[in-house]
Amino acid sequence: STTRRSGARSATSTAEVPLTATGGPAKGVYPIRRRRTRYVPAPGSGKTLLLGRVTRGAAATGETDFRYTCGYSNRVRDTAMPVTANEELLDYVTSCALPTPWAQFTLHAFVEHATGKEHLAMTLGDIGDGEPVLARVHSECLTGDVLFSQRCDCGAQLEGALRKIAAEGRGILLYLRQEGRGIGLVNKMRAYRLQEAGVDTVEANLQLGFHADARNYELCQPMFAQFGIKSLRLMTNNPRKIEAMEKLGVHVAERVPLLVNRNAFNNSYLNTKQAKLGHLMTPLAEAVAEDGEL
Repeated sequence: STTRRSGARSATSTAEVPLTATGGPAKGVYPIRRRRTRYVPAPGSGKTLLLGRVTRGAAATGETDFRYTCGYSNRVRDTAMPVTANEELLDYVTSCALPTPWAQFTLHAFVEHATGKEHLAMTLGDIGDGEPVLARVHSECLTGDVLFSQRCDCGAQLEGALRKIAAEGRGILLYLRQEGRGIGLVNKMRAYRLQEAGVDTVEANLQLGFHADARNYELCQPMFAQFGIKSLRLMTNNPRKIEAMEKLGVHVAERVPLLVNRNAFNNSYLNTKQAKLGHLMTPLAEAVAEDGEL
């Protein structure tokens, strides 16, 4: 994959990022987007620090081939990280330790050029050894992931995937910022209102003028390539996601079902995903007697 390496500059200034009268970034300006960053060795640490803007000070060394060394790789080993996986689509920015109730993961941040959105990868163990990696490609769902909504199975799938990776001691989860199957949070709420009026999740998106599933997975290939991953044991119920990975050149060696939290409030939603979006609901989850009232 193509990597970007920042060379030394003769001078830098705050003029790199347009500012308002109050000193903040101008409207619509994303300070990291499309900007070459400098990775400077941290004295005596063997690691490096990312500087969002390099100044002409003692920290700038003038070297031309900096690499970020992630020293938090779950206490297994350090992982050399190139500055970016694919400069045409997104930039790799930085990494940090992320302790969770199930394991200490390493969290990696990427910024998409086209939208300025920040996407994440959570990794555990040695995932660059060429063997198929237990993986989850998870699209953002604020209502399910953060607010504990029972209208979908997203939050339970996120937790279930992290638990499986922790139990295995090796894996990766990509967290893509494409809320509501790609239509955004507010439009997802509008779709919820339509569902409360009697339509299903697919019909609601179509009535709002969107595709039934507007997600795009093209960022997955450079994100996986960042870690040397070419083959997955993919945790998904969605055959379209498997097809998307294969088209990107990321081999899916195995599908790992992720059937969790079928309940009275998402029973109809899950049935619609199976009937209209082709989701694979096997092995069957425990049946729900009736739908919940909203």
